[in-house]
Amino acid sequence: METQPPQSTKRSLLNIATIVAVATLLSKIFGLLRQVAIAAAFGNGTAYGAYNFAYVIPGFLLILLGGINGPFHSAIVSVLAKRDRREVATIIDSITTIVTGILLLVTIALVIFAEPLMHLVAPGLFIPEADLLAKGISLETIQNLKITKDIAIQQFQIMAPMAVLAGLVGIGFGALNASDTYWLPSVSPIFSSLTVLIGIGGLVWTLGDKILLPENAMLGGAVLAWSTLAGAVLQWLVQLPVQIKSGMGGFKLRFDFQRPEVKEVMKIMVPATFSSGMLQINVWTDLFFASFIPNAAAAVSAMGYAGLLVQTPLGILSNVILVPLFPVLSKLTDPENWDELKHRIRQGLMLTALTMLPLSALMVALALPISQVVYERYAFDTEASQLTAAVLMAYSVGMFVYLGRDVLVRVFYALGDGDTPFKISVVNIFLNGLFDYFLVQKFGAPGLVLATVAVNVISMIVMMYVLDRRLNGMPLKSWSITILGLVIASAIAGGASWGIYYVLSQNFASMSAVMRFGAEVGGLAIASAVGLGLFGVIAVQMKIPEINALTNQIKRRFSRK
Repeated sequence: METQPPQSTKRSLLNIATIVAVATLLSKIFGLLRQVAIAAAFGNGTAYGAYNFAYVIPGFLLILLGGINGPFHSAIVSVLAKRDRREVATIIDSITTIVTGILLLVTIALVIFAEPLMHLVAPGLFIPEADLLAKGISLETIQNLKITKDIAIQQFQIMAPMAVLAGLVGIGFGALNASDTYWLPSVSPIFSSLTVLIGIGGLVWTLGDKILLPENAMLGGAVLAWSTLAGAVLQWLVQLPVQIKSGMGGFKLRFDFQRPEVKEVMKIMVPATFSSGMLQINVWTDLFFASFIPNAAAAVSAMGYAGLLVQTPLGILSNVILVPLFPVLSKLTDPENWDELKHRIRQGLMLTALTMLPLSALMVALALPISQVVYERYAFDTEASQLTAAVLMAYSVGMFVYLGRDVLVRVFYALGDGDTPFKISVVNIFLNGLFDYFLVQKFGAPGLVLATVAVNVISMIVMMYVLDRRLNGMPLKSWSITILGLVIASAIAGGASWGIYYVLSQNFASMSAVMRFGAEVGGLAIASAVGLGLFGVIAVQMKIPEINALTNQIKRRFSRK
């Protein structure tokens, strides 16, 4: 009888991980469809370029406050999961009242101060015309910058209410998770993608090929902004009835601010919000420098398109690895369990390397055909594909260190140390700005991404050093040799994939458009399969324990089925 709860808990964790993984996959697929529609309708034009600048602050708030694992979500789950269900509604309603009141004031300020805030986000759009002419910038480029600025300000004002919606969505996510409801919070970003798809569909139906005319740029930008706002509204409205039905509060004014539970949630929420915001500041830093690139709209558009291609597999695999790993790490923090903790750290890093490194190699090797197959149609032309491919290569190089850093951050959290990752994040802001300054001048938009990669590399090294000292030494040399071997295997796999696709693509030019698209998709599938197969063969020869463990787990799953 004593062993039953742990088994039940373990089974529950596996079920939760599966639910989150499937829901995340669906959300990412719809997010990719949304991005494909945006690319087809707007390409690298001013409407979408402006949107990337305008979305910085509203999107920052939506991700920060409304995201799963965000501070609102985490604070509410940590407090409410321990409370009687009958008390929860009062607590949630009081928290909702406080948060909504504060964020309404924030929304009003965003609308009033839209122009100076956009100046802060993208100062390159506000450079006087005379100064641009003195630098040899063409009149056409200067006009595009002016249009981008005007559209961005309009979009920013339209999306300002997302500040309030971000808080409501985040509170709802936390309340639903505290009541053991995981599917809806994880899948709800689909609704945001759907509204954008509907908005773009309506715009295409109305304007047809006239979408890209300069006189329609403002209208196109407004449709993007309004449909994004509608998506945030829908995200909240979809979860609200479920939240009310679960007895987890809703949208009722309640001023019971002195309750200990309300104070406890706010005590966790405020510093967690500040800490989580450090990561998003790096995004703003990149766009700050991107605004000084002469064709800023094209640069930030390419960053958006390429970023989604990387975040789709990264988001899915990060949930699969991190969700089950964190509770395991949390149980091994006592010194007598440190040997097992080190083993689990290695597991997390090796699983990250085994999944991220071959994917990185394939995306670097096949960046251009991937960009062409996914995006190149209608307004998205060959030039846009080439720029997106260059940025995609830069993003792909950093996939392992991005997720590896998250694994190590979870180790610090498991040890009850949130200060060390926070201090590293603060230093990273300054390092990211410094690297952006130098690399954007030499490489343009890809340089901004490489700056972030460099910062993540430094973060991993520092965290490994601190953990090595704190845990009385870790076998870093043997780990590094294994990861280096996987890097070499990935490079070989990437080279093979590129060679296979290059040979196959020699016959694509003579095909019709439909046949060529099918051949490109097939070529990517074959090249990727060859690359992954070659990587797998090399990795198996390295006799990495995690491969055997993963293989045995898959065999057990199939045997149970």
